[in-house]
Amino acid sequence: MNPIRFGMVGGGWRTQFYLRIAQALPQRFHVEGVVVRDAAKGGQFEATWGVPTYRTLDELLRASTLRFIVVSVPRTQVAELLFALAERAMPTLVETPPAPDLATLTAEHELTQRGASIQVAEQYHLQPHHAARLAFVRSGKLGTVTQATISVAHDYHGISLLRKFLAISYENVSISARRFVSPLIAGPDHDGPPTREHLGPSRRVIASFDFGEKLGVYDFTDEQYFSWIRTPHVLVRGERGEIHDMQVRYLQDFQTPVILELVRQDTGQDGNLEGYYHRGILAGGEWLYRNPWIPARLSDDEIAIASCLDKMEQYVAGGASFYSLAEASQDHYLSLLLAQALETSEVVRSTQQVWARS
Repeated sequence: MNPIRFGMVGGGWRTQFYLRIAQALPQRFHVEGVVVRDAAKGGQFEATWGVPTYRTLDELLRASTLRFIVVSVPRTQVAELLFALAERAMPTLVETPPAPDLATLTAEHELTQRGASIQVAEQYHLQPHHAARLAFVRSGKLGTVTQATISVAHDYHGISLLRKFLAISYENVSISARRFVSPLIAGPDHDGPPTREHLGPSRRVIASFDFGEKLGVYDFTDEQYFSWIRTPHVLVRGERGEIHDMQVRYLQDFQTPVILELVRQDTGQDGNLEGYYHRGILAGGEWLYRNPWIPARLSDDEIAIASCLDKMEQYVAGGASFYSLAEASQDHYLSLLLAQALETSEVVRSTQQVWARS
């Protein structure tokens, strides 16, 4: 199997995830080049990663044979690149969010109406734990899911998971939200572990997404991605059972409850000599999730991004959309409404947008 050849625009922190994946799985992925506009930064980038850089998009396109481009730049720069890539008929996988505001989301929608091939790299539902939970939900053992509480990801990422667990597409919703500030000992951040003890403010947002017969609860604290003492949690409820973090409870029949643990299987522990990688997640004797990237040593987030890249290749080859610009626009639109609800302390109601009507 030939590796999937793709290019990238943007040389920031998020781009490094794609480069680590390509290094770990060279037989599956190959980064042809990265657009880094500053020549000095480009030189540093090449020395660090061993990947050629280019100053402009057209330089990259002329020098390479690409299946698609990954756009990983600040949200205010995305639209310009999406229009440029659409003009060049280059399929695009864009990092989240795809635009800073509703007006730009609406303008970008016209690109897909004109045939542009665009998907969005929303990866959380492809992370092993969430993929396993979603597989159990789709098995029907919980019945119809009507409630979900998500405390694992911020803004549009958390909203995306709420929609996935509740099987919501573009239905309108009423959003109410509050912010709470409390003290917290600072933990790790992008730069690594703390170097001293520091007490600072911790901001928590709790919001309800009322879809009528279904309820989503968004609960996120800024530090959760890195904190050692603020753990993520998930609660998904249907009329026949629930998932609470890594435990499942459901009714085999109305007199027979079943309790299962979602058990993570990782190799390389307790004397295991298979190497160190994630194998998958079991519930009882059933595999709910199998890692497709064995034996690469990837974090859960990198596993999910690798799956985005693979699905993008399938999409470019004529396969199904896996996370469309319309879906991403809906999630970011709802995150903008969440911010509005926080600002005004009032209930905010969504309206159907142009991508939903299409």
